[in-house]
Amino acid sequence: MRDFRHRLRTPIAGLAVVTAGLLMVSCSSGGGPSSSGPGGGGTSAPATPAPLIKISPAKGAGKVRPDKSVVVTAGNGELEEVTVQADGKTLKGEFDAGHTKWVSKGPLKPSSSYTVSAKATGPGGPAEATSTFTTLKPAQELRITDITPNVKGETVGVGMPIMVRFSRPVGDKKAVEESLEVTAEKPVTGAWRWIDDSLVIYRPAKYWPAHQKVRFAARLEGVRAGKDTYGVKNYATPMKIGAAWISSVDTRSHTMVVRKDGKVVQKMPISAGKATTREYTTTNGIHLTMERGNPVTMISPGKKEGDPGYYKEIVDHAVRISNSGEYVHSAPWSVGSQGRANVSHGCVNARPDQAKWFYDNFHRGDIVKIVGTNRALEWNNGWGYWQLPFKQWKKGSALDA
Repeated sequence: MRDFRHRLRTPIAGLAVVTAGLLMVSCSSGGGPSSSGPGGGGTSAPATPAPLIKISPAKGAGKVRPDKSVVVTAGNGELEEVTVQADGKTLKGEFDAGHTKWVSKGPLKPSSSYTVSAKATGPGGPAEATSTFTTLKPAQELRITDITPNVKGETVGVGMPIMVRFSRPVGDKKAVEESLEVTAEKPVTGAWRWIDDSLVIYRPAKYWPAHQKVRFAARLEGVRAGKDTYGVKNYATPMKIGAAWISSVDTRSHTMVVRKDGKVVQKMPISAGKATTREYTTTNGIHLTMERGNPVTMISPGKKEGDPGYYKEIVDHAVRISNSGEYVHSAPWSVGSQGRANVSHGCVNARPDQAKWFYDNFHRGDIVKIVGTNRALEWNNGWGYWQLPFKQWKKGSALDA
């Protein structure tokens, strides 16, 4: 009997232990997730990730093309602030509607080191990122070598064009022209025209409104102007438009009438070209006053001393109106013909006192309109740009009409 009872107790005790173990498992699994604190047996909920900021160009990138954009994006959040700087200057840019993306505006500065800083926020908290990159040094640099007009304190006439000369031929004229800006206190319609690969000229559709300031700017820095060619500097210059000085010359009546803002301020008897040859025929059309000299030595073009028709004259108070040798100038030797006959080699001869008055009062870009001859001023003879109708003028622009 003892042996039987002993054998029976052992399995019963073992069963009790197993049952208790099963109860423990059931109790711990049936109550849902438990705290991860001390004594808890549960698992932590995954943390919400902080915003992920990405910056392009990549950190440490070199030789980045200046015409590339800086792009900053944020995942799992919104961008709060983006700053891109080089040489102490901040690059402008814009956020998208959701503030998850920022894109720079305008080109980068060549041969420069940029630092990008960005901040973002989201359900997972704030985040920050910084990056640096450098832009390439252009194989060929594009600069502006001349802007006309650009004389400090100068007042110019209502016909004055803006002439811009570049340091080398421009391959991508559209990109360069898009970087040029003309703003006026009294805005007008105008257009650029490429004269050659290195010279572009701006002209309004009509004369500038008088008495105002105009500003020219070239945001050329970083603009890709052709293969391996980038602009490396920005430019800006003001232009002051004065009164509307318009002189009307009639070679048939041998008169020149000068108006200032529409009011007649001078009437001058003149003598124009004698028209025995085309060379000695004064050109018809809208001329601009270009420069002046006192005195100016005038020599017959294409002739040497001893040739028929050769002349060499020293004239006072001469104001140039074309590149083919035409001036308004003092001519004491032709006073007897002034107001009566045309006897000059193509210039507009005036009485000495009136020539001096004109010389003293003119500005570059004033209008001298001549009528009465059969020789038209070529649009590219001096500053004869007003000879082209505006519709034709703007066809020389690289931008779509």
